[in-house]
Amino acid sequence: MRISLVGPTHPYKGGGARHTTELAHRLAERGHEVVVESWRAQYPERLYPGRQTVEAPEGAPFPATRRDLAWNRPDSWWRAGRRIGRDADLAVLAVLIPQQAVPYLGILAGMGGRARSLALCHNVLPHERGPADTALMRALLRRTDAVLAHSPEQARLARGLAGPGADVRTAALPPHPPTAPGGTGPAPAPPGGRRNRLLFFGIVRPYKGVDVLLRALAHGAPPQVGLTVAGEFWGGSAQRLRALAGELGVAERVEFREGYVPAEEIPALFAAADAVVLPYRTATATQNVWLAHEHGLPVVATRAGALPEQVADGVDGLLCAPGDPADLAGALARLYAPGEVERLRAGVRAADPAPVWDAYVDALTAPSA
Repeated sequence: MRISLVGPTHPYKGGGARHTTELAHRLAERGHEVVVESWRAQYPERLYPGRQTVEAPEGAPFPATRRDLAWNRPDSWWRAGRRIGRDADLAVLAVLIPQQAVPYLGILAGMGGRARSLALCHNVLPHERGPADTALMRALLRRTDAVLAHSPEQARLARGLAGPGADVRTAALPPHPPTAPGGTGPAPAPPGGRRNRLLFFGIVRPYKGVDVLLRALAHGAPPQVGLTVAGEFWGGSAQRLRALAGELGVAERVEFREGYVPAEEIPALFAAADAVVLPYRTATATQNVWLAHEHGLPVVATRAGALPEQVADGVDGLLCAPGDPADLAGALARLYAPGEVERLRAGVRAADPAPVWDAYVDALTAPSA
């Protein structure tokens, strides 16, 4: 098929951009004629207050890429839609936040029904919802021919918004870890020994549960164990979490590494930890389990979203209840029982991305029902 893939790519950073780029490569490897329609201005600052772009690509760029779309230029939406309607059989719209429904509806109007459309929903609705989010996503999903969601729970949510008879597909989010320029990918952590350090990695937002992790650290991990919280902090969370660490008496054990972590710095960050901790209150799909296992680290995670499908409790990590500091504290205590870090690390296996990507591309390119 001729496929237009609409979504972020380099110089935009993060999982959404890496996913769009890797998906373009995988589709092209299947023999499809692929063009990426990307953004020169993706979000206003109030929607994404962190750093939006990086200088070095976090993977191999896709050559057939246009960067004409701008959130504040409706004419760019219309022109892209006209081009897609003329040149493509299928338009894949990568939806990261509900506000993107507005430019995507403009693209669909420009297409005029001349190509099939599929909404690829990283999250059908956000973890922290605004008043217009449901209405925006309902409007978009009822105007696309198909929807792809990343978990059965998300697919049920999409069906409720898209209406009776909607073509909603489900496929697990495949691995797309960041790769430093010139690198061959993440290296496993060196075997053996305890580092007495835990790692939280990623954007810090309330639903990620870092406050729960701080409480669990104070009551469950041995006093010599520290924590690194590495990523962008949104909405004043850095000040609140620093204050909480002080109240709990663990401030000296917690390193807050604020800011986006470039791909070339990730291996050393993971190599310094015993485990990655994902204390999410809610979740859909995350790359951080794949990333931890790629670096040879076990994962302590909550039973939220797809996390229990990625972490084998007692084999390559430990699971606990979401939003429960006491249960997470118990998991940390189990992690640091004699020999347990080493045993769990020995159970970690890096994922083979090929079958997951094959199933994903099959779901995305299947004919409409």
